[in-house]
Amino acid sequence: MKEQMHKRFMDEQVSMILDRYLSKEILIEQAMDLLGLKRRQFFEWVKRYRQSPGEFTVAYKREGVSRKICKEVEDNIIRELASEKQLIDDKTMPVWSYNYSYIRDQIRKKYAQEVSLTTIISRAKKTVFTFQNERRRFTTGRYQPIMLGN
Repeated sequence: MKEQMHKRFMDEQVSMILDRYLSKEILIEQAMDLLGLKRRQFFEWVKRYRQSPGEFTVAYKREGVSRKICKEVEDNIIRELASEKQLIDDKTMPVWSYNYSYIRDQIRKKYAQEVSLTTIISRAKKTVFTFQNERRRFTTGRYQPIMLGN
C-alpha cells in the first residue's frame, strides 16, 4: 500500500499534475501514474480540484465522531441500571437478568438520548451491577449457582 497523498506530495505538485491533465497536456494514464492513484480515486481528486482550484489541498480533516459519552448520559445509564437492579434483586420477581434493550428504550423515552447496547453493557460491567460466577465469568443479573455434573 502506498503512502497517503498528503505525505507523498505537496499541494502545488498535485495541483500542477491535475491542471496539466485538465488542459490535456498529459494523458490520464500518465497523471494517474504520477500520482499513484487508480481511476476512481483519480477522478475524485479531479472533481475536488475542479470545484475550487484556488483552495485545493491534499490535506484532509478527520471527521471522526467522538466515542465518549457525556456525563449526563452516563448518569442516566447508571440510574436506569439501578432501577432494573431493584427488580432483579427482588426474589418474588421472575426477572433474574438485565434487559438491556429495555434500558436503552427507557433512556430514549425518558431522557431523549441515544446510547448503544454495548455501551450499556460495558457500564453495567464497570459498575457494581455484576458478579463473578463459578466459571469465572462476569455476569450481569441475579446470582444463580450452576449445577455441574449430574
